[in-house]
Amino acid sequence: MRKIDVPTYELYGEHRLWQTPDLVHCESIADRSRLHDWRIRPHRHHGLLQWLYLRRGRARVVLDDLRLEISGGRVVVAPQLCVHGYEFSAEAQGSVVTMAYPLIERLSRDADQTWSALAAPGVYKMGRSADDAHAAMAFAAVAREYPGRAAHRSLLLEAALTSILVWLERHAARSVAERGAQSSGQRHFRRYRQLVDEHYADHWPIERYAAQLGITAAHLNALCRQWAERSALDLVHERIVLEARRSLVYTSMTVSVVSYSLGFADPAYFTRFFKRRVGVSPREFRLRGPGRASA
Repeated sequence: MRKIDVPTYELYGEHRLWQTPDLVHCESIADRSRLHDWRIRPHRHHGLLQWLYLRRGRARVVLDDLRLEISGGRVVVAPQLCVHGYEFSAEAQGSVVTMAYPLIERLSRDADQTWSALAAPGVYKMGRSADDAHAAMAFAAVAREYPGRAAHRSLLLEAALTSILVWLERHAARSVAERGAQSSGQRHFRRYRQLVDEHYADHWPIERYAAQLGITAAHLNALCRQWAERSALDLVHERIVLEARRSLVYTSMTVSVVSYSLGFADPAYFTRFFKRRVGVSPREFRLRGPGRASA
């Protein structure tokens, strides 16, 4: 499968491997963006998740095919392979925290918690509640501790990162009805989303996904409706459409090449599939450009 021709970095503008024993990296917004005239062009990371905390100022944000304008007091979540970019105002202040997924997995095990807020790109508003103040302090603690070598530095960093994770999870939960504590069903659902990320272009039948999880297709569909309010097949189709939109926006691949890269043998069928899901043909979508929204 041909990959999308969007730059993939360890850290923006760097092609060398991440030369640090830490599984987390933190820098101020100004550290990197002022070297690029306050503009970070659309790119993505493999195996890394990134938070951007805009404490003050304004920014134009790219998140996959969306364009957002945000002001201070916002946290942007960019999971691995999410295309993201920024254009900051000169007075922008804040920090960028980049984490390797093995660290996130360890924090998940320690907390006996999966972090649904990290599954998709998002922008979260930081207000004036006690929780919000605590999250702002956690970002400040990461920025303060990261460059140093004080005693128990790793413990404090992981505690601060966990605090931010909890804050994000609480915010994400506000838009979704409470569904109870962590369960085997939730773990199956999260693993299903991972399998979809790995095999969406292989066009596996739902029965094969279910077999990989050790459950029935009917059970998998029930879990998807419980946790995402959509069928298992809908989630596969949404993932295919997301990758198609990325290709159409960020590459010069023809519609035929995009269709083949996504596992379609017939470009005409891909065009019908895309139009049914998005409402316009792939060519029309490319001509219109990415969607716009404000946050």
